Amino acid sequence: MAPVPGKRVAVVTGASSGIGRRLAADLRAGGDTVVGVARRAEGEVDRPCDVSDTDAYRSLLADVEREHGRIDVLLNVAGVDEPVEVVGSGEGGADLGVFRRVMEVNYFAVVAGTLAVLPGMVGRGSGIIVNVSSDSVRAPVAGISAYAGSKGAVSAFTESVAHEVHGTGVRVHVLYPGWVPTPMGLSGVDRGMPEPPRISRRTEEQVARLVLERMGRDAVELNAVKVAVLSPIARAFLPRLYRRSLQGRSVPAGNG
Repeated sequence: MAPVPGKRVAVVTGASSGIGRRLAADLRAGGDTVVGVARRAEGEVDRPCDVSDTDAYRSLLADVEREHGRIDVLLNVAGVDEPVEVVGSGEGGADLGVFRRVMEVNYFAVVAGTLAVLPGMVGRGSGIIVNVSSDSVRAPVAGISAYAGSKGAVSAFTESVAHEVHGTGVRVHVLYPGWVPTPMGLSGVDRGMPEPPRISRRTEEQVARLVLERMGRDAVELNAVKVAVLSPIARAFLPRLYRRSLQGRSVPAGNG
C-alpha cells in the first residue's frame, strides 16, 4: 500500500492503555496512519505483539514498512515494572529473572525497534523516534532497581543514538513523563508508595500533548516535569538532603 501524501505512518507500542493509548488516539485524531501495538488487543491496538519477543517485534515493523511504504514515527512506550528487594531476599539473593523480564520489555524492545526503523529513516532523511524513560532514573527510590536500571539504559542508549544520527534529518528523543496515574503508575501506590508531590504529576493527556508538540525538534530530552532535572544537582551538592528525601519513598515489594 502506498503511503498517503501528507500523512505520517506512526507505530506506537503500549497502545492498550496509559500514555501509549493516548498518543495513538491523538495521532489518529490528527490524521496520521497509526499502528498500535501491545500484548492485549484492546484500547488503540491494531496488531497484538509482545515486544519482549524482539524477533516478533522486528518482524511486525518490517510488515508495517512493506504495507505502508515507510515508518515516519516510532514511539516506544511499552513498559513493565516488577518491584524487587535486593537485601533480605533469602539464600541466593534477589531473583535475577525479574531483572531479565523487565530489561526485555523496557530496554531490549526499545533497542530492537530503534535499530529496525533507523536505516529507512536515515535513508529518507527524516523520521522521529521517541523512547520512554522515567524520572526514577534521576532519583531512584528503593525497591525499583530493576525498573530504574532498565530505564537508565534506555536514557543512555537513546542519547547516544541521537548524537550518532545528528545531521541525518532523523530526530531521536528520550521522554521523561513524570508520574502519571496509569495502571503501572498506580500499581506502586497500591503497594504502599506515597503518591508523588503534585508538582511531579502529569496526566496522560498532558504528556501526549507535550510529545506531539515537541518531537521532531532539536532537543533530545522531552521533560514533562522540568523540576525533575534538578535531582542530579541535589545529589551532587546536597547529598544528605537528597538521600533523606528518597529514603522515605521506597516501593514495598511482594504485595502484588
